Amino acid sequence: MPDSSSPIQFIDGETGALCEEQVYGGAWIRWMYGTRIGRLISALVALPPFSRIYGWLQDRPSSVRRIAPFVDQFDIRMADFLPEEEARKDAPYSSFNAFFTRRVVPDARPFAQGDAFPAPCDARYFGYAALDDTVRIPVKGTHFKASALLGDGDWTAAFEHGPGFIARLCPVDYHRFHFPDDGEILARWRIPGVLHSVNPWALAEREDIFMVNEREVTILQTAHFGRLAYVEVGATCVGRIVQTHAGSAFRRGDEKGMFLFGGSTVIVLGEAGRWQVDPEIRARTGQGLETYLKLGARLGNGVSSLE
Repeated sequence: MPDSSSPIQFIDGETGALCEEQVYGGAWIRWMYGTRIGRLISALVALPPFSRIYGWLQDRPSSVRRIAPFVDQFDIRMADFLPEEEARKDAPYSSFNAFFTRRVVPDARPFAQGDAFPAPCDARYFGYAALDDTVRIPVKGTHFKASALLGDGDWTAAFEHGPGFIARLCPVDYHRFHFPDDGEILARWRIPGVLHSVNPWALAEREDIFMVNEREVTILQTAHFGRLAYVEVGATCVGRIVQTHAGSAFRRGDEKGMFLFGGSTVIVLGEAGRWQVDPEIRARTGQGLETYLKLGARLGNGVSSLE
Protein backbone atom coordinates (compact mmCIF):
# COMPACT_ATOMS: atom_id res chain seq x y z
CA MET A 1 0.00 0.00 0.00
CA PRO A 2 1.66 3.29 -1.09
CA ASP A 3 2.12 6.20 1.28
CA SER A 4 1.20 9.71 0.18
CA SER A 5 4.62 10.24 -1.42
CA SER A 6 4.31 7.25 -3.79
CA PRO A 7 2.23 6.76 -6.94
CA ILE A 8 -0.78 4.41 -6.77
CA GLN A 9 -0.27 1.47 -9.11
CA PHE A 10 -2.65 -1.33 -10.08
CA ILE A 11 -2.95 -4.16 -12.60
CA ASP A 12 -5.47 -3.92 -15.43
CA GLY A 13 -7.38 -7.20 -15.21
CA GLU A 14 -8.09 -7.29 -18.95
CA THR A 15 -4.59 -6.62 -20.28
CA GLY A 16 -2.33 -7.49 -17.32
CA ALA A 17 -0.63 -4.10 -17.71
CA LEU A 18 0.78 -2.22 -14.72
CA CYS A 19 -0.99 1.16 -14.57
CA GLU A 20 -0.61 4.32 -12.53
CA GLU A 21 -3.78 5.87 -11.15
CA GLN A 22 -4.74 9.44 -11.91
CA VAL A 23 -6.07 10.61 -8.57
CA TYR A 24 -8.96 13.07 -8.64
CA GLY A 25 -8.14 15.75 -6.05
CA GLY A 26 -4.79 14.07 -5.39
CA ALA A 27 -3.00 17.14 -4.06
CA TRP A 28 -5.80 17.75 -1.57
CA ILE A 29 -5.76 14.13 -0.34
CA ARG A 30 -1.95 14.14 0.05
CA TRP A 31 -2.13 17.33 2.10
CA MET A 32 -5.05 16.22 4.29
CA TYR A 33 -3.61 12.83 5.23
CA GLY A 34 0.12 13.45 4.82
CA THR A 35 0.61 16.59 6.92
CA ARG A 36 -0.02 17.38 10.58
CA ILE A 37 -2.34 20.32 9.88
CA GLY A 38 -4.09 18.39 7.12
CA ARG A 39 -4.86 15.49 9.46
CA LEU A 40 -6.50 17.92 11.87
CA ILE A 41 -8.61 19.33 9.03
CA SER A 42 -9.48 15.82 7.79
CA ALA A 43 -11.30 15.12 11.05
CA LEU A 44 -13.67 18.00 10.25
CA VAL A 45 -14.00 17.16 6.55
CA ALA A 46 -14.90 13.57 7.50
CA LEU A 47 -17.99 14.71 9.41
CA PRO A 48 -21.12 13.85 7.38
CA PRO A 49 -22.44 17.44 6.99
CA PHE A 50 -19.45 18.38 4.80
CA SER A 51 -20.11 15.57 2.34
CA ARG A 52 -23.87 16.14 2.37
CA ILE A 53 -23.36 19.79 1.42
CA TYR A 54 -20.78 18.88 -1.23
CA GLY A 55 -23.17 16.28 -2.64
CA TRP A 56 -25.96 18.87 -2.73
CA LEU A 57 -23.74 21.15 -4.81
CA GLN A 58 -23.24 18.34 -7.36
CA ASP A 59 -27.02 18.23 -7.82
CA ARG A 60 -27.20 21.89 -8.85
CA PRO A 61 -27.79 22.55 -12.59
CA SER A 62 -24.66 24.73 -12.67
CA SER A 63 -22.52 21.67 -11.90
CA VAL A 64 -23.13 20.33 -15.43
CA ARG A 65 -20.24 22.44 -16.72
CA ARG A 66 -17.80 20.17 -14.88
CA ILE A 67 -18.80 17.06 -16.86
CA ALA A 68 -16.97 17.62 -20.16
CA PRO A 69 -13.58 18.52 -18.57
CA PHE A 70 -13.89 15.52 -16.23
CA VAL A 71 -14.61 13.13 -19.12
CA ASP A 72 -11.67 14.53 -21.10
CA GLN A 73 -9.21 14.47 -18.20
CA PHE A 74 -9.92 10.84 -17.28
CA ASP A 75 -10.65 9.58 -20.81
CA ILE A 76 -14.01 8.04 -19.84
CA ARG A 77 -15.57 5.88 -22.56
CA MET A 78 -19.04 7.42 -22.70
CA ALA A 79 -20.26 4.90 -25.29
CA ASP A 80 -20.53 2.46 -22.37
CA PHE A 81 -23.11 4.61 -20.59
CA LEU A 82 -26.72 5.67 -21.00
CA PRO A 83 -27.96 9.27 -20.81
CA GLU A 84 -30.16 10.35 -17.94
CA GLU A 85 -33.77 9.22 -18.36
CA GLU A 86 -35.87 11.73 -20.34
CA ALA A 87 -32.77 13.85 -21.06
CA ARG A 88 -32.45 15.97 -24.19
CA LYS A 89 -30.02 14.71 -26.83
CA ASP A 90 -27.91 17.85 -26.51
CA ALA A 91 -27.90 17.68 -22.68
CA PRO A 92 -27.60 14.02 -21.59
CA TYR A 93 -27.19 14.88 -17.87
CA SER A 94 -28.87 17.59 -15.81
CA SER A 95 -26.13 17.80 -13.14
CA PHE A 96 -22.75 16.39 -12.24
CA ASN A 97 -24.40 13.90 -9.88
CA ALA A 98 -26.68 12.71 -12.70
CA PHE A 99 -23.53 12.06 -14.75
CA PHE A 100 -21.75 10.48 -11.78
CA THR A 101 -24.59 7.99 -11.22
CA ARG A 102 -24.95 7.28 -14.95
CA ARG A 103 -26.33 3.87 -15.92
CA VAL A 104 -24.26 1.42 -17.94
CA VAL A 105 -25.24 0.03 -21.34
CA PRO A 106 -26.13 -3.62 -20.52
CA ASP A 107 -24.00 -5.12 -23.31
CA ALA A 108 -20.96 -3.15 -22.09
CA ARG A 109 -20.73 -5.18 -18.87
CA PRO A 110 -21.57 -8.87 -19.53
CA PHE A 111 -21.79 -10.97 -16.36
CA ALA A 112 -19.73 -14.13 -15.82
CA GLN A 113 -22.13 -17.06 -15.43
CA GLY A 114 -22.47 -20.33 -13.53
CA ASP A 115 -19.85 -20.99 -10.86
CA ALA A 116 -17.80 -17.95 -11.89
CA PHE A 117 -18.07 -15.20 -9.23
CA PRO A 118 -18.61 -11.89 -11.10
CA ALA A 119 -17.25 -8.53 -9.97
CA PRO A 120 -20.15 -6.54 -8.45
CA CYS A 121 -18.85 -3.14 -9.62
CA ASP A 122 -16.20 -1.37 -11.67
CA ALA A 123 -13.37 -1.13 -9.14
CA ARG A 124 -9.82 -1.89 -8.05
CA TYR A 125 -9.81 -5.18 -6.12
CA PHE A 126 -7.84 -6.70 -3.26
CA GLY A 127 -8.77 -10.38 -2.81
CA TYR A 128 -8.18 -12.78 0.07
CA ALA A 129 -8.47 -16.52 0.74
CA ALA A 130 -9.80 -15.48 4.16
CA LEU A 131 -10.78 -11.92 5.03
CA ASP A 132 -11.31 -11.92 8.79
CA ASP A 133 -9.72 -10.71 12.03
CA THR A 134 -6.68 -12.97 11.53
CA VAL A 135 -5.62 -11.38 8.24
CA ARG A 136 -3.42 -8.36 7.67
CA ILE A 137 -4.34 -6.09 4.81
CA PRO A 138 -1.78 -3.93 2.98
CA VAL A 139 -2.32 -0.91 5.18
CA LYS A 140 0.88 -0.77 7.22
CA GLY A 141 0.24 -4.43 8.09
CA THR A 142 -2.87 -3.64 10.11
CA HIS A 143 -5.35 -6.38 10.99
CA PHE A 144 -8.66 -6.29 9.16
CA LYS A 145 -11.49 -6.31 11.70
CA ALA A 146 -14.40 -8.20 10.13
CA SER A 147 -16.29 -8.05 13.42
CA ALA A 148 -15.96 -4.26 13.54
CA LEU A 149 -16.82 -3.94 9.85
CA LEU A 150 -20.17 -5.73 10.23
CA GLY A 151 -21.06 -4.18 13.58
CA ASP A 152 -23.20 -7.21 14.46
CA GLY A 153 -21.69 -10.08 16.41
CA ASP A 154 -24.56 -12.40 15.50
CA TRP A 155 -23.35 -12.56 11.89
CA THR A 156 -19.57 -12.40 12.32
CA ALA A 157 -19.18 -16.13 13.01
CA ALA A 158 -20.84 -17.05 9.70
CA PHE A 159 -17.93 -15.51 7.78
CA GLU A 160 -14.95 -16.55 9.90
CA HIS A 161 -12.06 -17.84 7.76
CA GLY A 162 -14.14 -17.25 4.63
CA PRO A 163 -13.01 -15.55 1.37
CA GLY A 164 -13.47 -11.89 0.73
CA PHE A 165 -12.51 -8.87 -1.31
CA ILE A 166 -12.23 -5.10 -1.07
CA ALA A 167 -13.43 -3.22 -4.16
CA ARG A 168 -12.33 0.44 -4.27
CA LEU A 169 -14.25 2.73 -6.60
CA CYS A 170 -12.62 5.96 -7.77
CA PRO A 171 -14.57 9.08 -8.76
CA VAL A 172 -13.92 8.24 -12.44
CA ASP A 173 -15.69 4.85 -12.17
CA TYR A 174 -19.23 3.69 -12.85
CA HIS A 175 -20.78 4.12 -9.40
CA ARG A 176 -23.64 1.62 -9.32
CA PHE A 177 -23.13 -1.75 -7.65
CA HIS A 178 -24.86 -5.02 -8.49
CA PHE A 179 -25.78 -8.46 -7.13
CA PRO A 180 -23.25 -11.20 -8.06
CA ASP A 181 -25.79 -14.06 -8.14
CA ASP A 182 -29.45 -15.09 -7.83
CA GLY A 183 -30.75 -15.13 -4.28
CA GLU A 184 -32.60 -13.32 -1.52
CA ILE A 185 -31.83 -10.75 1.14
CA LEU A 186 -31.73 -12.20 4.67
CA ALA A 187 -30.96 -9.02 6.65
CA ARG A 188 -29.73 -5.49 6.24
CA TRP A 189 -28.71 -2.62 8.50
CA ARG A 190 -26.95 0.74 8.45
CA ILE A 191 -23.98 1.70 10.63
CA PRO A 192 -23.59 5.49 11.10
CA GLY A 193 -20.08 6.86 10.91
CA VAL A 194 -17.75 9.47 9.51
CA LEU A 195 -16.68 9.84 5.87
CA HIS A 196 -12.91 9.68 5.46
CA SER A 197 -11.33 9.24 2.03
CA VAL A 198 -10.79 5.58 1.00
CA ASN A 199 -7.88 6.49 -1.27
CA PRO A 200 -4.76 4.35 -0.54
CA TRP A 201 -2.84 7.46 0.52
CA ALA A 202 -5.46 8.10 3.21
CA LEU A 203 -5.59 4.41 4.21
CA ALA A 204 -1.82 4.35 4.64
CA GLU A 205 -2.02 7.17 7.15
CA ARG A 206 -5.19 6.11 8.95
CA GLU A 207 -5.69 2.36 9.21
CA ASP A 208 -9.17 2.25 10.79
CA ILE A 209 -11.08 3.95 7.97
CA PHE A 210 -13.13 0.90 6.91
CA MET A 211 -14.19 0.39 10.53
CA VAL A 212 -15.23 3.98 11.34
CA ASN A 213 -16.74 5.19 8.05
CA GLU A 214 -20.48 5.04 7.43
CA ARG A 215 -21.53 1.59 6.17
CA GLU A 216 -24.56 -0.29 4.92
CA VAL A 217 -24.54 -4.07 5.42
CA THR A 218 -26.71 -6.59 3.55
CA ILE A 219 -26.64 -10.33 4.19
CA LEU A 220 -27.38 -12.28 1.01
CA GLN A 221 -28.29 -15.94 0.49
CA THR A 222 -27.05 -16.82 -3.01
CA ALA A 223 -27.60 -19.80 -5.29
CA HIS A 224 -23.94 -20.55 -6.07
CA PHE A 225 -21.86 -18.94 -3.32
CA GLY A 226 -23.76 -19.45 -0.05
CA ARG A 227 -24.22 -16.51 2.28
CA LEU A 228 -22.45 -13.21 1.60
CA ALA A 229 -21.99 -10.12 3.73
CA TYR A 230 -22.18 -7.27 1.21
CA VAL A 231 -20.94 -4.00 2.72
CA GLU A 232 -20.98 -0.57 1.10
CA VAL A 233 -18.59 1.90 2.72
CA GLY A 234 -19.15 5.63 2.33
CA ALA A 235 -16.30 8.09 1.81
CA THR A 236 -15.51 11.80 1.69
CA CYS A 237 -17.91 13.70 -0.58
CA VAL A 238 -20.23 10.71 -1.00
CA GLY A 239 -23.58 12.44 -0.66
CA ARG A 240 -25.41 9.18 0.10
CA ILE A 241 -25.39 5.43 -0.33
CA VAL A 242 -28.66 4.71 -2.14
CA GLN A 243 -30.27 1.25 -2.20
CA THR A 244 -32.23 1.12 -5.46
CA HIS A 245 -33.34 -2.54 -5.36
CA ALA A 246 -36.85 -3.21 -4.06
CA GLY A 247 -37.93 -6.47 -2.46
CA SER A 248 -35.93 -9.39 -1.05
CA ALA A 249 -35.37 -11.53 -4.20
CA PHE A 250 -32.72 -10.64 -6.78
CA ARG A 251 -31.10 -12.03 -9.93
CA ARG A 252 -27.45 -12.08 -10.96
CA GLY A 253 -26.58 -8.69 -12.43
CA ASP A 254 -29.53 -6.82 -10.91
CA GLU A 255 -28.62 -3.35 -9.70
CA LYS A 256 -28.40 -3.20 -5.89
CA GLY A 257 -27.70 0.47 -5.40
CA MET A 258 -25.43 3.41 -6.11
CA PHE A 259 -23.05 5.87 -4.50
CA LEU A 260 -23.64 9.55 -5.05
CA PHE A 261 -20.60 11.71 -5.75
CA GLY A 262 -17.23 10.56 -4.39
CA GLY A 263 -14.91 7.57 -4.20
CA SER A 264 -16.34 4.61 -2.32
CA THR A 265 -15.79 0.95 -1.42
CA VAL A 266 -17.68 -2.34 -1.57
CA ILE A 267 -16.43 -5.13 0.72
CA VAL A 268 -17.79 -8.68 0.44
CA LEU A 269 -17.22 -11.50 2.95
CA GLY A 270 -18.11 -15.13 2.21
CA GLU A 271 -18.52 -18.46 3.97
CA ALA A 272 -15.48 -20.73 4.16
CA GLY A 273 -15.39 -23.38 1.45
CA ARG A 274 -18.11 -21.91 -0.77
CA TRP A 275 -16.03 -19.91 -3.27
CA GLN A 276 -12.59 -18.39 -3.69
CA VAL A 277 -11.03 -15.28 -5.20
CA ASP A 278 -8.91 -15.86 -8.33
CA PRO A 279 -5.32 -16.91 -7.38
CA GLU A 280 -3.77 -14.19 -9.57
CA ILE A 281 -5.75 -11.49 -7.79
CA ARG A 282 -4.74 -12.92 -4.41
CA ALA A 283 -1.09 -13.04 -5.49
CA ARG A 284 -1.17 -9.39 -6.56
CA THR A 285 -2.86 -8.48 -3.29
CA GLY A 286 0.07 -10.05 -1.46
CA GLN A 287 2.33 -7.68 -3.40
CA GLY A 288 0.17 -4.69 -2.45
CA LEU A 289 -1.26 -4.33 -5.97
CA GLU A 290 -4.96 -3.97 -6.70
CA THR A 291 -6.51 -5.52 -9.83
CA TYR A 292 -8.87 -3.36 -11.85
CA LEU A 293 -11.98 -5.27 -12.97
CA LYS A 294 -15.10 -4.10 -14.72
CA LEU A 295 -18.57 -5.00 -13.49
CA GLY A 296 -19.41 -8.62 -14.36
CA ALA A 297 -15.85 -9.80 -15.02
CA ARG A 298 -14.84 -13.08 -13.37
CA LEU A 299 -13.42 -12.36 -9.92
CA GLY A 300 -13.34 -15.92 -8.55
CA ASN A 301 -14.99 -19.34 -8.65
CA GLY A 302 -17.58 -21.31 -6.70
CA VAL A 303 -16.72 -24.45 -4.75
CA SER A 304 -17.59 -26.87 -7.57
CA SER A 305 -14.96 -25.22 -9.78
CA LEU A 306 -12.36 -25.54 -7.02
CA GLU A 307 -12.74 -29.28 -6.46
